[in-house]
Amino acid sequence: MTSAPADPLRLCVYATVAALAWLAGPLAVTAFAALGLAGYVRARRAGLQRSKCVLRDVRLVMAYLAALTAAGLAGIGWQCWIWLT
Repeated sequence: MTSAPADPLRLCVYATVAALAWLAGPLAVTAFAALGLAGYVRARRAGLQRSKCVLRDVRLVMAYLAALTAAGLAGIGWQCWIWLT
C-alpha cells in the first residue's frame, strides 16, 4: 500500500498571504508564489491529485500560483521601470 504524497498546503497559504500583503512588495509575492508553485509541482509529480487548498484541484492551485508569480514579476518590472525613469 502506498501512502498519498504530502500536500504542500502551507505553501499555497503563504502565497495567498503574500498576495494580500502586496504592500510588502512584489518581491514577496514572487518569492512565496514561486516557492508554493515549486512545492505543488513536486507533489503533483509524486501523484497528488487533490489539495486541501480551497481550489482543491492541484492543477488549479498550480495555475493560481503561476499567475501570482507572473503578477509579482510584473510588479517588480514596474517598480524597476519607475525607478529608472
